Amino acid sequence: MSSLHRIVETATDRLMQMLLTRQSQDGTWRFCFENGILTDAYLILLLSSLNVKDEHLIRRLANRILSKQEANGAWKWFYDDGDGHLSATVEAYAALRYAGLPASDEAMTRARRFILSKGGLRNVSGLLTKLMLAVIGQYPWPRPFPFPPELLLLPRSLPLSFYRFSSYARMHLAPVAILGVRQFTVKTAGTPDLSELLPARERWSAHAEGRDLGEDRRLSGWWNDIQRALHKLPYLPQELRRLALRHAERYMLERIEPNGTLYSYASCTFLMVYALLALGYDERHPVITRAVQGLISLACEPEGQLHIQNSPSTVWDTALLSHALQEAGLPASHPAIRRADAYLLSRQHTKLGDWSADVATPIPGGWGFSDVNTIVPDVDDTTAVLRALRRSPGRPEAGYGEARSRGLHWVLSLQNDDGGWPAFERNKNSPLLAALPVDGAEAAALDASAADLTGRTLEYLGTWAGLCQEQPFIRRAVRWLLDRQERNGSWYGRWGICYIYGTWTAVTGLAAAGVPPDQPELQHAVRWLTGIQNPDGGFGESCRSDRAKIYIPLGASTPSQTAWALDALIAVHPAPTDTINRAVRALTDMLEAGDASWPAKYPTGAALPGDFYVRYHSYNLIWPLLALAHYRNKYGS
Repeated sequence: MSSLHRIVETATDRLMQMLLTRQSQDGTWRFCFENGILTDAYLILLLSSLNVKDEHLIRRLANRILSKQEANGAWKWFYDDGDGHLSATVEAYAALRYAGLPASDEAMTRARRFILSKGGLRNVSGLLTKLMLAVIGQYPWPRPFPFPPELLLLPRSLPLSFYRFSSYARMHLAPVAILGVRQFTVKTAGTPDLSELLPARERWSAHAEGRDLGEDRRLSGWWNDIQRALHKLPYLPQELRRLALRHAERYMLERIEPNGTLYSYASCTFLMVYALLALGYDERHPVITRAVQGLISLACEPEGQLHIQNSPSTVWDTALLSHALQEAGLPASHPAIRRADAYLLSRQHTKLGDWSADVATPIPGGWGFSDVNTIVPDVDDTTAVLRALRRSPGRPEAGYGEARSRGLHWVLSLQNDDGGWPAFERNKNSPLLAALPVDGAEAAALDASAADLTGRTLEYLGTWAGLCQEQPFIRRAVRWLLDRQERNGSWYGRWGICYIYGTWTAVTGLAAAGVPPDQPELQHAVRWLTGIQNPDGGFGESCRSDRAKIYIPLGASTPSQTAWALDALIAVHPAPTDTINRAVRALTDMLEAGDASWPAKYPTGAALPGDFYVRYHSYNLIWPLLALAHYRNKYGS
């Protein structure tokens, strides 16, 4: 056995043993889904709005926010996020002031100096930031509000229909439509005044001239189109408004998960609570109290600090880790795998969700992302679970065969007309909505086919379901993916950072579907990956790639991105190359060093370009284990 193979064996065994000790009794692996300080800040604002006096909870959330402040007073989403992120800094500042820190506090002084150096409140870019500031009375609502609740009444067939938006956009738009049309704000006796975040001259002129700092004139065309569509509805304006508000309210209430959250996401649950207050709900109404408890239940404790996850990644992590352990040699009969199996089988969806409206023969059978998710299945989680529950020696067919059949049917039913796969729903790819003049509209409003989702689906279908290009739907997906390759040989990944992620998923998916390794597109991808390898043998890409839509090197290597690149290269090389061996050594060195360095903590999960990134605490374990297992399985000793 070569020294490198001994290193791989040692690293793989160490990862496996560590993961076996981390499994919970219920069969899950529970790692933190860390998403900046946004959700921590918003929970502080919400608790203050509801007069909830949980000083211990608020203090712990505030302490974590303070610990993330940079020396210049700013907050960032990621290490190389310039000199700071204005919207994140405003969110942190507002939350800390609501938590009781005075404006004279040294941390607040530094933060305020940074915010004012960037133009103050009026220059925040994040739409969610603006909405939350408007709700707490610190930022003016635009007039007229560009997303009226009547939007929910437009027929599905219209290009501007509410139902043309992605599911995650709809979950935020329904409460926002209520809040915006009511111009709702909530203030309490202890509400601080954040006008200190506007330059003095601007504070005076905004009030003197009656100018609306929240108005965005780019939306006027959208507003006019909406009004023309609404005038075709056969109702008087007052009746139309009443019906629309009732519809928006019902839309939210019918999509509350068992833990009280809306669609299992913290971000839209915050908005739902404020929307219910705008409709006249008492702040102690059971729906609101359950929602607050649901939000608190999303907490995890990274490095001993309290953090509110936007949506815990329990199903995702458990499925991926079970699969990686099996790839590393753990049999399906092992107690840890059997426990994971039982958990995953119990989380298969049995109810029709919003996805069913665009499917010809809807049959539930997918899986969702989080532990409490019962109505929002997605393609990536479903294929991840199906890999974990694959047909294997020692795994009984009773119960498994039916679950796999339902899951496979669900995945195939979600394929878009263009041949690719989306995350949640079919054909949410309207170019009209992509062109909305709202920051991040294309990513938020659409759920279009994505290279990473299509590649991951092809990898499952080819490797584990035995389907290849003899099937017309596989050929369509392969063609879609090949047509989306960038000129430099890479693919853009929607849900990970970013070109390394997309290229890994595309290459492994195409190889599993039967595309030969010597096909020009795969060789072009190999040359690109080889060309971006760092001097230390690893790989690393900046989150800035996500917004710029070009590959931007991080200048350091991360474990997850190194594992992705390594796994892609293994998929197309019959024997290890120098690039592969250098990546293996770099990856095992990173595993040995642990998570102390900033590259090991760098967020490599993506959600909303520029405004929402994720550090999956599981990723430094899942992907290295999978890549090392594939190296060992393919190249032996």
